[in-house]
Amino acid sequence: MKILVIQHKKIGDVLTSSIICNNLKRIMPEVEIHYLVNVETLPVLEGNPYINRIITLHQEHKVSLRSFIKFALQIRREHYDIVIDAYSKLESWIIVWLSNAKRRISYRKKFRTFLYTDNFSRELVTNSSPGRIIDLKLLLIKPFLNKNVPDRHPKIYLSEDEKQRGLRLLKKHHIPFKRNVMLNVLGSSPLKTYPLEYMAILVNQIASQVDVNILFNFIPDQKVEAQKLYDLCNDNAKRNIFLNLSNYDLRTFIAIMNECDAIIGNEGGAIHIAKALDKSSFTIFSPWICKMEWSTFEDDTNHVAVHLSDFKPDLYVNTQDTEQKENALELFKELKPEFILPKLSTYLAHHFGQNNE
Repeated sequence: MKILVIQHKKIGDVLTSSIICNNLKRIMPEVEIHYLVNVETLPVLEGNPYINRIITLHQEHKVSLRSFIKFALQIRREHYDIVIDAYSKLESWIIVWLSNAKRRISYRKKFRTFLYTDNFSRELVTNSSPGRIIDLKLLLIKPFLNKNVPDRHPKIYLSEDEKQRGLRLLKKHHIPFKRNVMLNVLGSSPLKTYPLEYMAILVNQIASQVDVNILFNFIPDQKVEAQKLYDLCNDNAKRNIFLNLSNYDLRTFIAIMNECDAIIGNEGGAIHIAKALDKSSFTIFSPWICKMEWSTFEDDTNHVAVHLSDFKPDLYVNTQDTEQKENALELFKELKPEFILPKLSTYLAHHFGQNNE
């Protein structure tokens, strides 16, 4: 039997949806599991023993409808018995429609139920301790779970060579031999980025409270903003900040993250990567992203998350988080450091000990 799992979105979505593959393989080890993802997310899946084959969607497949249909027909020739669509958007609808699989599973969507043999309503999943997004993925394999207890934790697998490479890079860049904190400096867009002047106050607190290296994580086109944040920090913080470990590919970032004890900063793919490496996290959510939907394994100890609604719930009365997108920049200014600092201080004390002073 062959099963195809589809997830075309970003790193966080691909990692979260990988638990579908992991659990199917655990339950049915003889089944061949293929996972269809965007090519840029491939590094978070490399080495996963529960996936037999990773199929990558490239930009060249998206240049025209003809190119995409040609790609979808290639998939059809794999003769899948089951297709599980965790993406459920136009691209995956075309693939499912052309797949000719006997069983096709996804979420219930108006005017799309005819594409699938199994349509699951998202409303069946309420808030849960691992996070609603985790149990939404597991909903799609409910028919196969029976009495099996699912593994809810996405995982990233590194070889011993990759782990050693991460360690060598820290030595190469003369990072002092002490504990490391990765700082997710920026979100994937300005609307997902905590104001830099506020973030600098949090970085100053980290440097004053605990003796750690603070490794800035950012992509090359965010270098100017990362430098702005560095410039906003005080001298004590600057002595503990390192910006030169960001100019590497995603798989190398994962190896570097593996050498860190925790990640702190804006919600996004890096946070999901850290959790998949079993690192602790302190996450700042954008005011328009639903924390209840996307915060995973939040326990106020190992994984802490903050959102404007935690401190100013009145702003969200009769309003969905996503409705706040156009006001996100202004609302972020309402999430002042003084709201976050007590939680951050408690988190740091738990994971890194008491104040240096």
